[in-house]
Amino acid sequence: MRVMAQVAMVMNLDKCIGCHTCSVTCKQTWTNRPGSEYIWFNNVETKPGTGYPRRYEDQNRFKGGWALNRRGKLKLKAGGRLRKLLSIFYNPELPSLDDFYEPFTYDYEHLTTAPLSDSFPSARPKSQLTGRNMSPSAGPNWDDDLAGSGTYAAADPNLDGLAEQVQLEFEHAFHFYLPRICEHCLNPSCVASCPSGAMYKRVEDGIVLVDQDRCRGWRFCVSGCPYKKVYFNHRTGKAEKCTFCYPRIESGQPTICSETCVGRLRHLGVMLYDADAVLAAASTKDDKELYEAQLSVFLDPHDPDVIAGAERDGIAHDWIQAAQRSPVYALIATHRVALPLHPEYRTMPMVWYVPPLSPITDAVHATGHHDDNPDQVFAAIESLRIPLGYLANLFTAGDTWPVERALRRLTVLRTHMRAQQLGDPVDADLLASVSMTAEEVEDLYRILAIAKYDERYVIPKVHAEDTGRLQAQHCAVGYPGGVADLGAHTEDTLAATGGGGSQFRDDDGRTRFNLLGWNGSGRPAHLFGEGGGR
Repeated sequence: MRVMAQVAMVMNLDKCIGCHTCSVTCKQTWTNRPGSEYIWFNNVETKPGTGYPRRYEDQNRFKGGWALNRRGKLKLKAGGRLRKLLSIFYNPELPSLDDFYEPFTYDYEHLTTAPLSDSFPSARPKSQLTGRNMSPSAGPNWDDDLAGSGTYAAADPNLDGLAEQVQLEFEHAFHFYLPRICEHCLNPSCVASCPSGAMYKRVEDGIVLVDQDRCRGWRFCVSGCPYKKVYFNHRTGKAEKCTFCYPRIESGQPTICSETCVGRLRHLGVMLYDADAVLAAASTKDDKELYEAQLSVFLDPHDPDVIAGAERDGIAHDWIQAAQRSPVYALIATHRVALPLHPEYRTMPMVWYVPPLSPITDAVHATGHHDDNPDQVFAAIESLRIPLGYLANLFTAGDTWPVERALRRLTVLRTHMRAQQLGDPVDADLLASVSMTAEEVEDLYRILAIAKYDERYVIPKVHAEDTGRLQAQHCAVGYPGGVADLGAHTEDTLAATGGGGSQFRDDDGRTRFNLLGWNGSGRPAHLFGEGGGR
């Protein structure tokens, strides 16, 4: 057993109101610069719907994630090294701009500069790529709230096999919102797809990042990610993705999408897992068993053997304590009401979801029943236009039982807390039907409903005891290209490097380019290591 720690997230979909505040704040923080106009590290999708990029869940087309070969071993769906070599200049599995959307803005200046006229001036949409007038036909939330559901929602890959139950009945169906970020998987296919080794998974917290210095813009990571949460910046020629706001995580703060979430639906915490068991779990033969297989990888932070193993493997004591208080572990492993997104991709995702319950209770009331009996609750599911099988296709590879168990427990939670507030006696049979005690139900209620800030976000600070040695490699005083050298730059030399960036020499004497100081204009010298530089 090799114990490792991972910062993970759980989102309660019952609370998401589709306000897109998380998307906007993430956009302003991370992708508000040239070349990233179409990039949304965080987006909120309406389900059923095609998602962003369009039909990203159709792995028959995009071939993201992993599959098992004839010998039962994992292989990339997009193929190995030979396949990548043959498709290095033409990758048919790469999403096109049409699968995303051509980013656009509006010519608001025309409203204030238009000459006097009998007609009213209008702000025309203009492409942010070409600057020309355009007629928008797609966007990151184009099918929001089931807009154009006959075209968009019907094309949802999760409806495969369920079309007879949902077609032409959307006016009677429910929809829910699905916020999405990078899954920061335990077995990331994007990392395995990168030929240059630029993508990596951090040992200390499991966050998956892109080394901008090593990235060569091959874009195999984009096609390799089944969630399509890796993007290509056409201005920098580099891949970009959600960073899980690692500067905030390192200082013990939640991600910006969590911090600004209006519905308080996100929970952050530490999960301990057995790194030696990941490969075997991801290689589980039956897709429907992958959910339980991933659960078996997670370790109980209260187990003395796990604590001893964590200390042996270098996990700090405060991280172990954070794992013991983690709301994420409680929702995923203790109460089992949170589920992974598409475990059949075999990437072992670490952003999980509490499935929506409201439409089911509404259906029960519509049929004249009361939701104090979970059997009656689930007897009404057959009448839903979007059945339980849809949620199972989304979260458990088609296995309906884990979804049903989660929804039963959420239903009992509501009933138990209502009875408690009204002074009614505890229904022991109702609690036994979901294998929970009153204390466990009330703990689940505390986490989902009334948890304080520091209970929703249990994030230990990074241990920086050994970072002095690492900082000397980057920007220490007296180091070539570091702080001591910045005063030697003039406006002319900054302009010569392209867009106000700066050059420096690494340990091998090669000239490098500092992307942090680049404004995106021009072609910076030595960005791709050209010219020798010795």
